[in-house]
Amino acid sequence: MDAYLPDELTQRQSCASFLINPELDRAMKALYDTPAPAKLNLFLHIVGRRPDGYHLLQSVFVLIDWFDRLHFDMRQDGKLSREDLTVALPDDDLAIRAARALKQASGSPFGVHIGVEKYVPSQAGMGGGSSDAATCLLALNRLWQLNLPLPQLEKIGLTLGADVPFFLRGKNAWVEGIGDQITPLEGLARLIPASYGVIKPVAGANTAEIFRSPTLKRDSKPATIAGFAADQKSFCDSARNDLNDVAEQICPDIGQALEWFKSQGLNGRMTGSGSAVFASLDKTAQNSLTMAWLSSGLGSQGWLFRVCNSLEVHPLLGWASGD
Repeated sequence: MDAYLPDELTQRQSCASFLINPELDRAMKALYDTPAPAKLNLFLHIVGRRPDGYHLLQSVFVLIDWFDRLHFDMRQDGKLSREDLTVALPDDDLAIRAARALKQASGSPFGVHIGVEKYVPSQAGMGGGSSDAATCLLALNRLWQLNLPLPQLEKIGLTLGADVPFFLRGKNAWVEGIGDQITPLEGLARLIPASYGVIKPVAGANTAEIFRSPTLKRDSKPATIAGFAADQKSFCDSARNDLNDVAEQICPDIGQALEWFKSQGLNGRMTGSGSAVFASLDKTAQNSLTMAWLSSGLGSQGWLFRVCNSLEVHPLLGWASGD
């Protein structure tokens, strides 16, 4: 599952050795099976709105082990290309946009061919596209030997999406502002549930449509990390996703998914601005919930269900200087 990259000693070997070792030569120009994890929002509150229209939020972002996989082959001709290895993606998806933005910012003469194994569903609120963009920035920073520091990658990432800097930082975090104020929850790992049941209905929810709604709640009272740390269970029991009511009007399947969790004795919550919902699980509930899902018939309608575990850190943590 780990992305492949030769060690520092291998990287210092001479060009002559590459000529007599074509497999090593190829390894120096490729990164395979590079992970891009999804995230969940344990809650999402909208606490205001800037004059430019951007919404101010508070949330806890948690990395989970639901991954896309990206593969990178360096191109010497400077061109950028992408191959869809599972499902068809938009021509100008976030992975290719990330590659273009990094190439423009760095002036690198190299190109890349990106193979995308897409497993994290779109319009789910799980950050799949943003995670792909972050993995692309981190991988190409290595592959093209740019050695750009993390703050510079974050600056590029923020132009691609508000969630991209979180994935670049690579740690579960308290997130504020427009998604750009990120405080790692180091030392508070005990507050992050270990496992979640995650449901993604077939229908998605459009982020722009949700945030345009005149009925969207935009005046939640600001919370604090200290309040979260003092009593996480009580905090999350009273917390919510302020986008939920509007999102349910757009995508009624969200309500159906939440009702299914409720029928299993679980407190479900919508994540992000998409149609996926989740509930925290203890170990004893995982098998019984899976069996209940199999008998529900929702899977045969194209709905997705997974039991996911939280990650302590992003698998690519440390791939940028300054991490």
